[in-house]
Amino acid sequence: MDKGFGELKLRMEEYALLVEHMVRDGVRGLVERDRQMLQRVLEEMEERADRMELEIEEMCISFIATQQPRAKLLRTVMMIYKINNDLERIGDLATSIAEASLYLLDRPQLKPLVDLPRMAEITVEMLSDALRSFFDEDQELALRVLRQDDTVDALRDQISRELVTYMASDPSTIDRAMQILRISRSLERIADLATNISEDAVFAVSGSIIRHRMY
Repeated sequence: MDKGFGELKLRMEEYALLVEHMVRDGVRGLVERDRQMLQRVLEEMEERADRMELEIEEMCISFIATQQPRAKLLRTVMMIYKINNDLERIGDLATSIAEASLYLLDRPQLKPLVDLPRMAEITVEMLSDALRSFFDEDQELALRVLRQDDTVDALRDQISRELVTYMASDPSTIDRAMQILRISRSLERIADLATNISEDAVFAVSGSIIRHRMY
């Protein structure tokens, strides 16, 4: 049983790292104006992520059916199954970010990118820490992730207010502004999913449900 669970956990860690890179490179490709990086997210990393998501789902189902785990081990495998689904959604959002970034590369820069890269950095840090809290069974790290969500929301609001001003004063900026908004909203959603993973990490370790609590 330990060997099968170890393989499942290792594969999940590989998948998590891939998705983290997809999110990071989706924004980094825009900031550094690196078309090849963005195309790699869309043409290589997305396909690999889709394969890994299906593989991990099958591994979870097979492990539960053949090993019949109980108590904490069962909770952990069920949370891997759930987090696997969250990572699939994060991968889709990373793809959306890369698509919007490619659109923006083909057009004049609307404004210097300041808040967006910062938002992306915090979001990726939240995702990385959330996953680490699960793999390392670190409840304190999980709770720290939950407290960062307000920072991401504030940056999204700041970006939205600034872009609305651009669009109101110059309608020719609307298409570009909407793509930047698309990226910021995708990052916000990824941060939300990172908080979900942190809550799952706490549940896997302690069995405590902390969703909807104040942190």
